[in-house]
Amino acid sequence: MDFDLAPPTGVGPLRIGMTRHAANTALDSLRDLSALSESDRPGQHVFRPSGLMISIHCVRDMLEAIKLGRPSSPTDRVSFQGVDLFALPAREVIRRVGEFTLIQEDPDDDASFIAADLLLSFWRPFAADDEPEEEQGYYFSSVLLARPGYYDTPAQAAERLQQSS
Repeated sequence: MDFDLAPPTGVGPLRIGMTRHAANTALDSLRDLSALSESDRPGQHVFRPSGLMISIHCVRDMLEAIKLGRPSSPTDRVSFQGVDLFALPAREVIRRVGEFTLIQEDPDDDASFIAADLLLSFWRPFAADDEPEEEQGYYFSSVLLARPGYYDTPAQAAERLQQSS
């Protein structure tokens, strides 16, 4: 199955801003009923047979973020603008997504990157850009799609609140 990220809207049936109940229903619809995982947690995350993990984060009864974890087989594909986010090396993902928007290294984690304008975050436990056999550092392990303002500092959140009132 293909999962095309559409920031800041969502992915598949999951839409940022939907109610927790609607998000739970949408998440449940992404399960493969022919191969249910014992690791599934209703209202939190599901694992597809490919190993793809899909997780939701709700606050105040609204879906704020969707996290997708790298599948172990290519049956499920996660992409943005045609860029396969888990099949390509992390360095190549950054280069290609960088053609659409500014991507910055996470100030707290030099192996991770944030495309704040797209509300996307790319994570891996460590960087191993020159070591393809070290999959955990060579490829991204997860991608997070979030609501507008999710990455704001407290000062930016206060400014956003002031602008909206």
